[in-house]
Amino acid sequence: MSARPAPDFLAAMARSSALRVAEARARESAGALAARAAATASSPSLALDPAGFDLIAELKLRSPAQGVLRASDDDLEERVLAYARAGAAIVSVLTEPARFAGSLAHLARASAALRSAGVPAMRKDFLVDPYQLLEARAAGAGGALLIVRMLERTRLAEMLVAAFELGLFVLLEAFDAADIATATELAALWRGPRAHCLIGINSRDLKSLAVVPGRLEELVALLPAGHPRVAESGLATATDAARLASHGFSLALVGTALMADADPARLAQAMIAAGRHAAVAR
Repeated sequence: MSARPAPDFLAAMARSSALRVAEARARESAGALAARAAATASSPSLALDPAGFDLIAELKLRSPAQGVLRASDDDLEERVLAYARAGAAIVSVLTEPARFAGSLAHLARASAALRSAGVPAMRKDFLVDPYQLLEARAAGAGGALLIVRMLERTRLAEMLVAAFELGLFVLLEAFDAADIATATELAALWRGPRAHCLIGINSRDLKSLAVVPGRLEELVALLPAGHPRVAESGLATATDAARLASHGFSLALVGTALMADADPARLAQAMIAAGRHAAVAR
């Protein structure tokens, strides 16, 4: 199955990502990077709560939809540790530089800080090449996000194999029913524990970048059984977490709301508690 044409935003991000890979390869060969990745301390393992709901708390300094969220990365370690102490199962770290003001240095700093807390960091970017998974592993990450719409199926399958061999968990991100069908086929190829192949639905429209109301609830039933189900984009409150947990999601990825809140740990704790209460009652 070939990838469908990506909307302009994803296509532009894919082109930019490919250029970054080419520049990185010119500085460091894949072999040298693989050796550096192998010498990097392993990430804490992904552990999901048996209550049935967890939080992926995100670190991002800028959003294309919202603009600047944080003017500085000075409090990066403090923030990711606050997420971990609040109960986040994963901390997602944006590494895309142009639109999100991210970097691999942010990922390395977050991974190092989180290691003592036993929480893995996840590289979130517009990944197009297995080389970028080596970069994630070398930065200490425990997982990576892969956008189904962006890549040919053969390349996605190659990325899944590479992630497994590097000991990374994956989050396969879908936007619609066709993406979910592809993600389901790919998930069947995953060689690791099912809990380490997460499948998410992003509720953001790829043209306007606005959140589409109801998309998460409409599509959740299409997600395959046995794989953690992730709700992405537009979640801002404990009520949102409870609503989506009641519809069958097992994790919520929350970025902008946490970055904008004066007390992100309090918000994270409230979302986790509400989601777990709803999951138990489901």
